[in-house]
Amino acid sequence: MLNEIQVSGNKDTRSGFGDGILEAARKNPNIVALTADLAGSLKLNGFIKEFPERFIQCGIAEANMMGIAAGLTIGGKIPYTTTFANFSTGRVYDQIRQSIAYSGKNVKICASHAGLTLGEDGATHQILEDIGLMKMLPGMTVIVPADYNQTKAATMAIANYEGPVYLRFGRPVWPIFTKESDFVIGKAQQFSTGSDVSIFACGHLVWKAIEAAKILQEKGISVDLINIHTIKPLDDAAVIASISKTKCAVTAEEHNIIGGLGDSIAQAAAKHCPVPIEYVGTNDTFGESGKPTELLTKYGLDTVNIVAAAEKAISRK
Repeated sequence: MLNEIQVSGNKDTRSGFGDGILEAARKNPNIVALTADLAGSLKLNGFIKEFPERFIQCGIAEANMMGIAAGLTIGGKIPYTTTFANFSTGRVYDQIRQSIAYSGKNVKICASHAGLTLGEDGATHQILEDIGLMKMLPGMTVIVPADYNQTKAATMAIANYEGPVYLRFGRPVWPIFTKESDFVIGKAQQFSTGSDVSIFACGHLVWKAIEAAKILQEKGISVDLINIHTIKPLDDAAVIASISKTKCAVTAEEHNIIGGLGDSIAQAAAKHCPVPIEYVGTNDTFGESGKPTELLTKYGLDTVNIVAAAEKAISRK
């Protein structure tokens, strides 16, 4: 299956969001877009041009944007809020908790420039805690797609999904290797089947995991590679089936290993099938300014780190 993965180009995942919301809006007149002074960065120009009356510029007032979005749902609208991931979560956590999650409002919180790959803007903007913050909110669905196609598909899918959603994507140009049809909310995506080690990845790290799996395969190691694009609700059945077979696992994410995908996998394993698990992610640290790919390498979120983690997990069986 790994050899069948084809790269069809390179594009940033935030462009997948921009194209996805425009296509979704053409199908559903209730979709509205809100932004906190970041329409260009969130690729909303096409939406604004075609649906100017369905666009709300909230200015640099993210908390107010969340309140407006919650209010719009009462009239049957489907609001998509847009800003950087740091401002989509950390800056407005109280408003999301009280006005959206607690009330079960049908708001789609769309967060770009997540993780280290925000790059040069540095640690103040590179949130690495947002998956944990959002998945702990009762009733919140958390989605972290892997590439342009999957982000576009996810952006369209959440329009028909009732309830609050956190959709996380990024800034850098990244390989496109999925098909839009490969995405179903809450259903993990299998890239290869194997018996030696399970690798669970999300977001930009899925591509790194694919690269790692190919290297491991050349070493004679059989990899069960799964894209966990929906962190919550987690596809427990897929996780348990995989680790029951391989007896060890690696998780890979552009996020703190505390509170992210790794914790979700570990919780599922602890409940149903305890196995050795190695974590690839930032280790209780903030980021820094730098080139996106160089930061991934410096902080241990690269192909070589996933390979090493897999070999270590296998040695711990």
